[in-house]
Amino acid sequence: MRNVAVIGSGTMGNGIAHVFAQHGFSVALIDINQPALEKGLATIGKNLDRQVAKGALTDADKTATLGRLTTYTSVAEGVKNAGLVVEAATENVELKLNIFRELDQHAPADAILASNTSSISITRIAAVTKRPAQVIGMHFMNPVPVMKLVEVIRGYATSEEVTQRIMDLSRELGKTPTEVNDYPGFVANRILMPMINEAIYSLYEGVAGVEEIDTVMKLGMAHPMGPLQLADFIGLDVCLAILRVLHEGLGNQKYAPCPLLVNMVTAGRLGVKSGEGFYSWTHGTKDLVLAERFRK
Repeated sequence: MRNVAVIGSGTMGNGIAHVFAQHGFSVALIDINQPALEKGLATIGKNLDRQVAKGALTDADKTATLGRLTTYTSVAEGVKNAGLVVEAATENVELKLNIFRELDQHAPADAILASNTSSISITRIAAVTKRPAQVIGMHFMNPVPVMKLVEVIRGYATSEEVTQRIMDLSRELGKTPTEVNDYPGFVANRILMPMINEAIYSLYEGVAGVEEIDTVMKLGMAHPMGPLQLADFIGLDVCLAILRVLHEGLGNQKYAPCPLLVNMVTAGRLGVKSGEGFYSWTHGTKDLVLAERFRK
């Protein structure tokens, strides 16, 4: 498993590739086109520079890490020597199922296929392959190079051996793996997303404004950032997708996405990635600035 392939070079994918390469693994980073891959590599380079500036890495470490990364636009080429494939594509069920069908066809027969999904059933993903015992969830937290947790999600058919190997591998990456069972949202998002949704409902119903809601949770509950700011960082489209998985999978109305969240996503107000959500992210400073719609 010293050869790892990562599907997707976006926020999560480039972070996962970064961590594996930093810890001595040869990494094939795969995406649909070269510009996306170049953007991912640029992000990895910037994040490595931050580590060097903080004294966590040397310039030689940075060079070695980048030297372990190879990019591909072909899944078949990128995974042909992989002992582990980690899929980190958009949180879309059909997209992930299609990717795993392709991975099952091209990855070596003994390779482990992992998904970084934050809510979609591992059992469902595994069912489209001929190796369900070798399919597992490996849910990293954002930003991947910084956050210690990896939720290791065991599907209905995932073998004990594969589970243990991924637990051990996560520790080798300097992470703290936590094994959870395959139910909608797992643990992290089953608890986090209803809180974010309730914060949006509190705004929608006029209980308080954006800053007030976030201030209560930061100062009253010792959260490092408020739920609305966190939603902007996660991506409001991602939050909506996870809530829909929870709502559909558990059949409970308490998981129904707030209409305000639905409207914001429909309007393209996705948070940091689009430049505006509950806050504005285009002003070029670290100060929190409310999106114009939510200013008093």
